[in-house]
Formats: sequence, C-alpha cells, structure tokens
Amino acid sequence: MRLTIGNVTLANNLILAPMAGVTDQPFRILCREQGCGLLVTEMVSAKAILYNNRNTKELLAVSDEERPIAVQLFGSDPEIVAAMAHRIEDGPYDLIDLNMGCPVPKVVNNGEGSALMREPKQVEALLSSLVKAVNKPVTVKFRKGFDDDHVNAVEIARIAESCGVAAVAVHGRTREQFYSGKADWDIIRQVKEAVQIPVIGNGDIFTPQDAKRMLEETGCDGLMIARGARGNPWIFRRIAHYLDTGELLPQPDAREVGTMILRHARMQAELKGEALGMKEMRKHIAWYTAGLRGSAALRRQCNTLETLAELEKMLAEVKSLFPL
Repeated sequence: MRLTIGNVTLANNLILAPMAGVTDQPFRILCREQGCGLLVTEMVSAKAILYNNRNTKELLAVSDEERPIAVQLFGSDPEIVAAMAHRIEDGPYDLIDLNMGCPVPKVVNNGEGSALMREPKQVEALLSSLVKAVNKPVTVKFRKGFDDDHVNAVEIARIAESCGVAAVAVHGRTREQFYSGKADWDIIRQVKEAVQIPVIGNGDIFTPQDAKRMLEETGCDGLMIARGARGNPWIFRRIAHYLDTGELLPQPDAREVGTMILRHARMQAELKGEALGMKEMRKHIAWYTAGLRGSAALRRQCNTLETLAELEKMLAEVKSLFPL
C-alpha cells in the first residue's frame, strides 16, 4: 500500500520511527534493505544546528540509498526552528519532521518535545512558521496528550492541518506513560476521522498481525514502527508481505540473525570507528538475540565488546547459536 505525503510518494506505508541512539545511518540502511518505505533521522536540536554543535553533523548525515528520508528537528522557538529548517532544506532530505513526542525530562523541561502538547498556541506558531520557511513537506509526530487529564491529539492534529502540515504521526500514549502500559489506538482513529491529511499510527506494532490490526481498527494511512524494529529490521519485510498476501513469513533463523549482527557491526565500525562502533553494538546485539535459547551468555560477554575480532570470536564460540 503506497503512501503519499505532500509531493513525496513512498513505495509503501511502513515508516521507521526516529529513536535516539538507535536509528543511526547503519541501522536505517538495514531497515531500508528490508523494505521500510520511509526512514527518519534521529532527532536533531534546532538550537544545536544554530550553534554549529559538532554532534549535529553526524546526526544530519544521510546517504542517497536512504531516500526517501525525513529529517526530524526538535525545538520550541518558532523563529529558530523555521530558520534552521530553511538552512538544512537543501540537504538530502525529502521531508521535514517536527518532534512533539519525546518524553525525556531534559527535553520536556526545555519546553520541547512532548511538552509542546500543553501549548496549542505555541504549536500553531511553530508549525505555521516552519511550513512557511520551507518548500519541502512538513510532518509532525506527537502523542495522545501530555497526561490522561490533557488528551488533545485531535486538537493538535487539526492545528497541524490548518497550518499546512502534510501528515501527522500519532503515538497512542501520553507523555506521562513514556513507553509503559498499552498504546491507545482509538485516539489514532479519532485523529484520522478529524483531519483530511494522512495519519500515521504509532505504538505497539511488534508483529505483522499487529500492523494489520492497527490499520483495520484505526483506518490510519501509514504505520510507524519503533521498538518493534530494534534488533529486528526484518519486521518491515514481514509486515509488507503479510499485508500484501496474507501469508506470514517465518522469523529469521539463527544463521540470518548472526549474519545480520556481523554486517551491522562492520557498518558501525566503518562509520564510527571500531571502538565506538562496537560499544554501540552492545545494545543492538542484546536486541538481536533476545529470546534465542542460550543467548544470555553472549549478551553478558558483549558488555565488554571492543573490537570486531572479539565479536567474530564470540560468535564463532557459539556456533550452535549462530551457525555462520
């Protein structure tokens, strides 16, 4: 099922959610190879771009093989967000996305991320300025509300549409929930019924069956997968196949998982250097191997992983787990 956002038409309606410290370039490429229709960068601070923070260069780096891709900004000052979006607009991005979903305290305490859910007038000023500043389609990701006493996703979606935003992504949890409890898919349905622009559903999509059920229960136009993709780039291929054919592809076997871990690790080392790349792989390996019988020992060993050679040796020592 294709999805069109503004003037950008995707190969399908499956989107990788931006996750700080997870959806870097190597992981995004792996998800694209497995059939993800739209990638999104890790969130980038508009103020950090303004002040030429050295970390933003890596966060903003995108290769042609990743397109179509959205760059996700966060910030609360309409002038700064709009100006920085305009500054980077000529980069290799197809969409400009605004983060209004991040629940992390240091972001919320700055009035950014999901804190904006409490300020509808600020949201209107922010989105209006952003849309006027760029020619590329603007999207926005937000939550059900800030807390259960302030559920205003429908209001925020209507504001976004009135400002000229091309699509909205709705996470069915409040900020106070963070990622706990169950996502409320009914709020996604309510947003879909309230606006004419595409609505992307997000929250608790861990299997192809979940994906189909969200489409049926909410009527949403697109699906955004977050935690369900960690250690599982195959989820995009499996969802797309299931939605197209009704056939459930098997989970990747241990050999395929082991091969993917090595490929991911080599990409990390090439991009970030071996020391940092292997340090960042530790969490990915934990996700890749979760649920595999006998993998607990490997995960413990990976806590001290420093080199590719060490990883290759670890995998060779557990050939029963990963018959590479």
